[in-house]
Amino acid sequence: MGWASTGEGELEKPDSLICQAAQRGNSSSRMEGKACYLNRPKVELHVHLDGSFKPETIIHFAKRRQIKIPADTAEELIRIVSYNEPLTLTEFLTKFNYYMPAIAGDREAIKRVAYEFLEMKAKEGVVYVEVRYSPHFLANSKVDPIPWGQKEGDITPDDVVNLVNQGLREGEKAFNIKARSILCCMRHMPNWSLEVVELCKKYQNDTVVAIDLAGDESLNLEAAPGHRKAYEEAVRCGIHRTVHAGEVGPPSVVKEAVEVLKAERIGHGYHTIEDPHLYKELLNKKMHFETCPWSSYLTGACDPDFTKHPVKQFMKDKANYSLNTDDPLIFRSTLDVDYNIAAKHMGFTEDEFKRVNINAAMSSFLPEKEKKELVYKLYEAYDMVLTTGL
Repeated sequence: MGWASTGEGELEKPDSLICQAAQRGNSSSRMEGKACYLNRPKVELHVHLDGSFKPETIIHFAKRRQIKIPADTAEELIRIVSYNEPLTLTEFLTKFNYYMPAIAGDREAIKRVAYEFLEMKAKEGVVYVEVRYSPHFLANSKVDPIPWGQKEGDITPDDVVNLVNQGLREGEKAFNIKARSILCCMRHMPNWSLEVVELCKKYQNDTVVAIDLAGDESLNLEAAPGHRKAYEEAVRCGIHRTVHAGEVGPPSVVKEAVEVLKAERIGHGYHTIEDPHLYKELLNKKMHFETCPWSSYLTGACDPDFTKHPVKQFMKDKANYSLNTDDPLIFRSTLDVDYNIAAKHMGFTEDEFKRVNINAAMSSFLPEKEKKELVYKLYEAYDMVLTTGL
């Protein structure tokens, strides 16, 4: 069964960013606050489940399981784990230490956070989402090392995937949203990666659509062959592939993701533009960049001046990219934050918002039949005529 909405825990949005965007051009491309377009269907491809838990749910399970975390209320927890001024990516990653122990290793909690995630996304107008997570980070059995200082229990990474799948399926029915999942390898844990790809294979027809590689981009792939072997197996078995690359790392990490790991999409990819030859090559290939503007500010990945953001270059060059939230709990954000940044600081028009969502749908990891259905759904919602076949 599902969980009823409490009506609480709406993530607070940074006031300085949720404001009316300046009127631009004629009425067809005007963005005025929450313009009518922002209430139309959206697609999101880059968001982490473990960065999207409801604060109330974390507090609930911490108290029920008698796990100490540095907060007694949702409000206190938000103050501790979220922030609105740039930190390094390393400092950002430490935020997970505060609250992951409350959810990891508990069957009901794992299933519930997946269900509640879809409730949150449905409220944002998302009709299709690909949510990613590391199964090992939520397990407490058959995982080495056991994360978050947990005692050994009976929830394996396989159990985690099954529980998340259950929560997503129930959430789809309850909130009229379609969801698929991506399983993450972690750069600092290459010994987990072969199991991740095996889980992708096992659950390929049960929400799971792809494999991802996340974490510290400075870690050399050659020193961690487990990742390369996992991605080779993914290619062999027809598992879709995305890779976090070029977020804070140089273009060489993006090149490695494309050439060595055979990535079909790039998570973030901002620094690709620093290598004009590589950037042009990926433009020609229509490589999809999963961009997260507000995230890129808070992790220090890009110039804090949004008018100089790589997304503006992507827009100018008609690149294949999307707008995403990344970690809504820690960044205290929803898609409205990223959309308003794009409207106010990057000159986005209504047509560009439509284009990036259609890009996202066409670059999704859905089977072709379902992908076409999603694209047609967007065209219909956007009052657009599809003039070419898919």
